[in-house]
Amino acid sequence: MGDARIELAVIGGTGLYQLAALQDVETHQPLTRYGAPSGPIRVGTLGGRRVAFLARHGEGHSLPPHLINYRANLAALQALGAQRVLALNTVGGITERFGPRVLACPDQLIDYTWGRISTLCEVDSEGRGGGDVLHVDFGEPYTRSLRQAVIEAAREAGVAMVDSGCYGATQGPRLETRAEIARMRRDGCDLVGMTGMPEAGLARELGLDYACLAIVANWAAGAGPDPDEVITLQDVLDHVAAATGELPKLLATLLAK
Repeated sequence: MGDARIELAVIGGTGLYQLAALQDVETHQPLTRYGAPSGPIRVGTLGGRRVAFLARHGEGHSLPPHLINYRANLAALQALGAQRVLALNTVGGITERFGPRVLACPDQLIDYTWGRISTLCEVDSEGRGGGDVLHVDFGEPYTRSLRQAVIEAAREAGVAMVDSGCYGATQGPRLETRAEIARMRRDGCDLVGMTGMPEAGLARELGLDYACLAIVANWAAGAGPDPDEVITLQDVLDHVAAATGELPKLLATLLAK
């Protein structure tokens, strides 16, 4: 268990395997009733506040989206004392405001994933999980107070951010077809990613405050000015690196609040 309060837990997505601004880092590897998390949890200080960081895909990006143990990740952060979780999700942009290198704090979510363990009460193949069936309210999938704090921190820090949007969570690990993105646009999605669910729903079941900071790494298939654009991993990583340059400043402002 943590020996001091963790003010914020940050979960990093594709291209975000460490939080370089963390100081005095300790490493924790808690085992939960759902198994082991994706990798070690790094706990340190940022702006004088204790922050935990976990790479969702593992620090070597070894876990595809559908094989991540989302339950173990969140339960491990909670066991260390975290009550607020900021999820960093690398996404594609669908609608006009969400081009590459944009930061966004979405307020809605549509789940297109399948076959993933999506609730604490489900028992997995190794007998982990179970318990009372939970019917949590999920009309607002992200915690309003934490979302507002993130948006206000970005404003105070002078970090450009779109303060709304609908995140569509797809199965992956392949990227989507043009027809799938066209359907998602008709459904009202502004962003597409592969890890938004079941993470958000499980956070609600665990009673954690949870918000998403979406980092747009590319236009989704057929959505950008060049409909024939081929998305490469290097382009994604370059856009993520550029978009997150001011992330430490945003986090420090958020923690100061």
